[in-house]
Amino acid sequence: MHVDLYELARSRPRLRTHPDVDPVTAEVVRGAMETVCFEMATYVSRTATTPILNQSNERNATILDASGRLAALSVGIPQFMLTSTLPVRFALDFLGADEFREGDVFVANDPYHGGGHLPDYNVFAPVFADDPATGGRRMVLIASIQCHHGDTGGAVPGGYNVTANDVWGEGVRWPVLKVVDRGVERRDVLYAMQANNRIPDYIGDLRAQIGSAQLAVERLGGLLERWGPATVEESVDYMIDYAARRFREEVASWPDGTFAADTWVDHDPLGHPDIHLHVAITIDGDRLAIDFTGTDDRPELQAWSTFGNTRGYTVGQIAAMMDPEIPKNEGFFEQIQLTVPQGCVLNPPPGKAVSAGTHHPGAEVGEVIALALQHVLPDKAVPQVYKTGIPTVIVGVDPTTGQPFTDHSAEVYAGWCNAAKGMDAWGCQAAAFGNLWKATAEINESLYPHVQWSRDYRTDSGGPGQWRGLCGSHYVKEVRVDAKVYTYVVGMRYPMPGIAGGGSGAPNRLTIRWASDDPYVVEHTADWVPIAAGQKINYDYGGGGGWGDPLERDPQAVLDDVLDEYVSVAGAERDYGVVLTGSLEDLTLAVDDGATTALRARRRAERDAGTDGAGGSD
Repeated sequence: MHVDLYELARSRPRLRTHPDVDPVTAEVVRGAMETVCFEMATYVSRTATTPILNQSNERNATILDASGRLAALSVGIPQFMLTSTLPVRFALDFLGADEFREGDVFVANDPYHGGGHLPDYNVFAPVFADDPATGGRRMVLIASIQCHHGDTGGAVPGGYNVTANDVWGEGVRWPVLKVVDRGVERRDVLYAMQANNRIPDYIGDLRAQIGSAQLAVERLGGLLERWGPATVEESVDYMIDYAARRFREEVASWPDGTFAADTWVDHDPLGHPDIHLHVAITIDGDRLAIDFTGTDDRPELQAWSTFGNTRGYTVGQIAAMMDPEIPKNEGFFEQIQLTVPQGCVLNPPPGKAVSAGTHHPGAEVGEVIALALQHVLPDKAVPQVYKTGIPTVIVGVDPTTGQPFTDHSAEVYAGWCNAAKGMDAWGCQAAAFGNLWKATAEINESLYPHVQWSRDYRTDSGGPGQWRGLCGSHYVKEVRVDAKVYTYVVGMRYPMPGIAGGGSGAPNRLTIRWASDDPYVVEHTADWVPIAAGQKINYDYGGGGGWGDPLERDPQAVLDDVLDEYVSVAGAERDYGVVLTGSLEDLTLAVDDGATTALRARRRAERDAGTDGAGGSD
């Protein structure tokens, strides 16, 4: 069956229109639904059985109306906002609404039926209420919870077969399955799913999602009893209309024109270089059009972002650049006219492998949009993305249990967070990964046979600017058993870009068997590289880009960065034109105001003459 994802993404017909609902009531109902979403997501974190779910925040809960329009969502992974809706719409179109019965629960993970990649499992359930018109019951809402799982049953452990020939080599595709039929668990279906997954606790994670969806059905049932289905539907309509109006009003305040940008991914997992993304963003009155025509379409590439994934990153970046008070629902999303040519790396031909592409070139969607809109909204042009490749998957046998383990290296680390106008980058990561709850060293050392020795910030790794990008981190892990490492690394040639004249962040670098006689520096893909017990992995995570001219940064702020070891004494002069006197070791550093003023004047003159002598970050 051919699935037209553009058709799935189009605005859904409304079941009814209620323009006269009380706005206060509509906000109360919206708030209640968002609270249910938060409870769904928290339920998964507290009941799931593997670290990737119970020690992270890699999930997003949503509530849709009966026609598949997004009504409410929780805080989670931004691209899940959209890839959680399209699988539900496919199920509605394929099965028909009559197949959605009280007590049912469905599962879907297929990238070519609206999902992002195979590890992302969407579990959803219909919510029914009494229908006074018929005297019976009818579907009013659909509760959905999407989570990333640790395995897909494909050719390699961990859910990332980045060298697979096609999507079938990456794992098992489930376009839509009914796992609970009118309240009765389908043991045959769940057993088949477990038999196609190598992680013993996989079914526990799936049941956590099922329980989350069933909890939402109960909570939303109470909401419908309190307010009545008509009022809830009126409220959904009202908030969707409100979001659409607020979106158009904000776009109307932007300057008209077409703004283009380009960015690149270093390579695909096979080593094909320079994957190119092009975007042209047109603002015409209150209309916003985003067109990816001109993006790389080489058929031999192994880096493909599904349409649903591309759409999610697009909306996530636009949402980060607009008033946060605008509700994130169907009214917001349907205002973006999105063009993604079939066959380019952002909308692959059917069957292409997509496990790596959900990260890259998926993440670069947000980057290229920010680069284009820096000419329109420089104050808000902060790429909400990252440069990771894929998780660093480590597999081996745990001697304490005798069982195989799959470690996704989901510990805390810093990297890739860009600065914004008026604010240095802070924290650990940007929103795309910053919404994750990374596990502490103590938790993961109790789960896997390894020891973490370092997660320090890297000096001089944050992109220089009037406001500085966040430093990357120097990450060292020692494995305590013989193991193998599987990963894909980008951001070495094309790190996080600076905005509005800021410098790029430092690049990534991953070394397996670090500080040994036989180190392995990953050029693009580590394809089950062996590592012996007692050897170490070193990942120098890249930094975020800076914002604005580094020569405009307050010299005192540069001195503070040097004292905090974010910037070196040499980096202060090289990247910011700030001359320091005294000793860092003795804490006697001070800004030489006269030398700094002279050096910056000379740098500006050289730059204006086209002979810029300033350096960049290492």
